[in-house]
Amino acid sequence: MIQLSPAATSEIKRLKSKQQPHTLVRLAVKPGGCSDLFYDLSFDEIVTQSDRIFEINELKILIDDESLNYLDGLALDYSEDLMGGGFRFHNPQAVSTCSCGNSFSVSQELVVYA
Repeated sequence: MIQLSPAATSEIKRLKSKQQPHTLVRLAVKPGGCSDLFYDLSFDEIVTQSDRIFEINELKILIDDESLNYLDGLALDYSEDLMGGGFRFHNPQAVSTCSCGNSFSVSQELVVYA
C-alpha cells in the first residue's frame, strides 16, 4: 500500500503536533497541476463515507476511495536541501511527473476523475 519513510513520518508528526489533537492526516489526489493530477497532503477533522483510515507508522491517514486508486505503492519521503525541505512522492502509478514532483499523470486505464 503506502509507505512513509522515517523522515516523512517525523515531519508529519511535527506538523501534526501544531494541530488539534483529534486532527487526522489526509492524503489525496486532485485534478490539476502541470501533469493532470497533484498530491494534496493536509490535515482534516472530518471523515466522510468515502474515506478509509490507514494506520501507518503510528499515524492515522485518511484517503478517499478515488485517491486510493492513484496511490497504491506510493512511497512518501521528506528531505531538506539548500532550497528548503519538502515531501517527495515516489509513485509507481505515475507515467510522468512535472519537475517539482508534486504533479503527475497516469495511464488512461487508471483515470477516475472526469
